[in-house]
Amino acid sequence: MPETLTPARHRVALVGAAISGSLSPALHEREAATLGLDYTYTLLDLDHLPPGWRLRDAVRQGVTGFNITHPAKQAVLSQLDDLSPDARTLGAVNTVLVPEGRLIGHNTDHSGFLAGLRNGLPDAPLDRVVVVGAGGAGSAVAYALADAGAAVEIVDADGGRACALAARLSAALPSREITALAPDRIAAGLRRADGIVNATPIGMTGHPGLPFATDALTSRHWVADVVYRPLNTALLTAARAAGCQVLDGGAMLVAQAARTLALITGATPDLDRMREHLSALHTPRTEPSHA
Repeated sequence: MPETLTPARHRVALVGAAISGSLSPALHEREAATLGLDYTYTLLDLDHLPPGWRLRDAVRQGVTGFNITHPAKQAVLSQLDDLSPDARTLGAVNTVLVPEGRLIGHNTDHSGFLAGLRNGLPDAPLDRVVVVGAGGAGSAVAYALADAGAAVEIVDADGGRACALAARLSAALPSREITALAPDRIAAGLRRADGIVNATPIGMTGHPGLPFATDALTSRHWVADVVYRPLNTALLTAARAAGCQVLDGGAMLVAQAARTLALITGATPDLDRMREHLSALHTPRTEPSHA
């Protein structure tokens, strides 16, 4: 009599702060159910975990994979056993696999951003782009753009962090022009740039406002935001008023989520179907937080 194999049980958790309004659990679980997977996705909010909590505490309780979001994409690196080449280059992870008990960090943000950009703004010129934010999301966005051929200028409130990221990416992509830009030089950067990307949490629910002064935006610029709650951020509202083409954070969310689900399960998610899941989930009634 042939042996009956027990389907793999996938118990995935999102680790981050202020994540109670995340759409990721429903987005992942709807697609996993369609694929016939035994898959649950829960939240581990750092604001409610005990001091000294670590990823291995969750593994001991049965978690088989993680998504990592703000502010932990770089902070968890010290807890990992190894990194994928992309995660090592970026110095940030958004996905952690647990093969045979080892914690292996991956980064699907860079491929997610580029896929979303090419789908949402297929004609956007990429000669020169300003990236605001040098944290985990900024690292991924800057890497994706530079790898696609753009000259990239990186801005961060912490100038040293912007310089460090520019140096790290320049070492990985020596043929690309990747430089740091002081925050008070964003307007000058926009005069020579095709587009600008907000890769900071500013604009999401709980972090209102604009990541930079928008006076220098003109109709020749495109503007992208990695924030997806709300989809229509203050930045994108101002950019539309200036005549810019805009890209919201939903496309990046779906593309990186699909890649994460594939890494964890080995299945092949359907991107178009996941975009439909996101549209169904994105109601105007509530506007909580992050990835």
